[in-house]
Amino acid sequence: MTHYALFDTAIGWAGIAWGDRGLVGVHLPERDPETARRSFLRRFPDAVEAAVPPEHACTIADICALMRGEKPDLLDAPLDLSRTPDFHARVYEITRAIPPGETLTYGEIAVRLGDKLLAREVGQALGKNPWLIVVPCHRVTAAGGKPGGFSARGGVNTKLKLLGIEGAKAAAQADLFA
Repeated sequence: MTHYALFDTAIGWAGIAWGDRGLVGVHLPERDPETARRSFLRRFPDAVEAAVPPEHACTIADICALMRGEKPDLLDAPLDLSRTPDFHARVYEITRAIPPGETLTYGEIAVRLGDKLLAREVGQALGKNPWLIVVPCHRVTAAGGKPGGFSARGGVNTKLKLLGIEGAKAAAQADLFA
């Protein structure tokens, strides 16, 4: 069974969903709890709202800290990778290691995977990332200082907002391309 909880951050109401093996999803902050709940239940229609278990309390605290501009790495957040293709899991592992306030390009991740021609596939994997913020796909940018895409609500503007909160140079550079 999948459970979820909503919580208030400095920029709105976010949420996590979990099962027996760890987190199955993270939802970006919305303006109010009802909007967040409706959005969350569209992604996880069978999820049941529940109290946060102790093993996920630190993840919520770290997400809240990140939204305040602090720099937790969220590497201890337990992810349920059981439904994740191997290639995506490898992309997510590299992406999780990008520190707050820093970025890598799709191409740089492709090179770390062993083939610079995999940049498009890296982008496709990140477009399916169910753990936004915990797997910080907003820290992955296009070549030449361009922000690249972002499939979450708000698109590139949301990506730039998250990078700005983290103090990333890419957020300031991206304004040149807006």
